[in-house]
Amino acid sequence: MSKMKDLANKYKIPTQATPEDLETRWGKVITFGDRVILVGHYYHSDGNCYFAAVYEFLDDDHSCEGFIGLREVSEERFEDDGHAIEWSLKQN
Repeated sequence: MSKMKDLANKYKIPTQATPEDLETRWGKVITFGDRVILVGHYYHSDGNCYFAAVYEFLDDDHSCEGFIGLREVSEERFEDDGHAIEWSLKQN
């Protein structure tokens, strides 16, 4: 299994979905051009428990019902959601 899929499984995020699917399960989902950014969190004993994922639209439908695929997942965990968003905006 690829590192990205391993991280997706660890964070319990889908590799393919729609923005609407993500919005019903996660609190922070941002559409940014042709990307959709997801920021989530989970408990971790070291306190750094925020992560980020970047999805890309897979078709011309950029609405909440457009099909998206996972492009990047942060290996690093962040101290807050702002730093996770910052990481995601820097991904190409």
